[in-house]
Amino acid sequence: MDSGSVGAGNQLLHVDIHIDEHEPCRGILDLLSRLRPHWKAQDIQMKTFTEGITNQLIGCYVGSLQEPGCVLVRLYGRMTELYVNRDREVEMFQVFHAHGCGPQIYCSFQNGICYEFVRGTVLDDELLRQPSIYRLIAAEMGRIHSIQPKCGLSVEPLLWTKMSHFLTLVQSSINSSPAEPRCTKSSVALQEVPSFETLSAEMESLRRHLSQIDSPTVLCHNDLLTKNIIYNHNEGMVKFIDYEYADYNYQAFDIGNHFNEFAGVNDVNYSLYPSRELQRDWLTAYLESYKHSTGREVTVTEAEVTQLYIQVCKFSLASNFFWGLWAILQSRYSSIDFDFQRFVPLKQKKIDFFHVVTQCPQLAMCVWVSLCMNIVS
Repeated sequence: MDSGSVGAGNQLLHVDIHIDEHEPCRGILDLLSRLRPHWKAQDIQMKTFTEGITNQLIGCYVGSLQEPGCVLVRLYGRMTELYVNRDREVEMFQVFHAHGCGPQIYCSFQNGICYEFVRGTVLDDELLRQPSIYRLIAAEMGRIHSIQPKCGLSVEPLLWTKMSHFLTLVQSSINSSPAEPRCTKSSVALQEVPSFETLSAEMESLRRHLSQIDSPTVLCHNDLLTKNIIYNHNEGMVKFIDYEYADYNYQAFDIGNHFNEFAGVNDVNYSLYPSRELQRDWLTAYLESYKHSTGREVTVTEAEVTQLYIQVCKFSLASNFFWGLWAILQSRYSSIDFDFQRFVPLKQKKIDFFHVVTQCPQLAMCVWVSLCMNIVS
């Protein structure tokens, strides 16, 4: 893959149908009659994937799921259009595919999209820590980060715009009448979430500090948890999927966000946050790939690794805050059976330390050590 420019721009087929999320089979068959007209309805098999926590994902195939031609049908989660730019998502699909970094998108429909199945297996938390695997992930991220905007257009990082939008939605949800709880597993009331005023103040503290850090703005995935990584053992490669939040953003945010995902999603355990040694090895593999993909000297120095390491540690704070806001919104609007309310305090547990960063970065790092097991010395 070369590091050409962003801007696939191809017109995407749109099928004007709505698929019932509770009884999707009929609508999916209607969709497939247009995408795969040579498939006989009686031969089509469907598999529902359970990894997603905001959307429904159904694999459709004839013969074997791993054979070419399999179609993935994604049904958007309830009210996700409030915080996901679906047009931008389609554009990111096309960009990632154009540069050999993602699957082909086949079509959109009223409440979802169809795209190519990426052969391989969804990565699990144990594989994420294996050097041979995490170096592949680091190298793939380096390649994606090297993709340049179309015609040298100026780009701004997504982080503050998206975070401000999340905050606005949180404020609206607080002011509106409470919705019925959507999750049967919920054990923590939303009243335990920090106030809107506190959240706003903490975001501004993050913005003031992190905006001073010279982290490049690059094309980012922005949501690289294990379930968004497909590992193909036979080909010795990884691919990233799910581009709902993909856009230009701070380089260090994308990496720090991925490091946070080492702690897991369903059972969050920050003792699993990658050690300093693992991080430095990961960052070395990343910088080698990033430099190679941008046509620079591939030699990576210890000073370069250390500089990026410090930036990533700081931006990992912003990642936790970002997804904490997201979890508040999900607990309010999602129809998926996932304990988002329990997820909120776990992702927000470091919020009390955000303001420390701007006052005393060294103290903030010491606090971070106690939470994340020696990620900063």
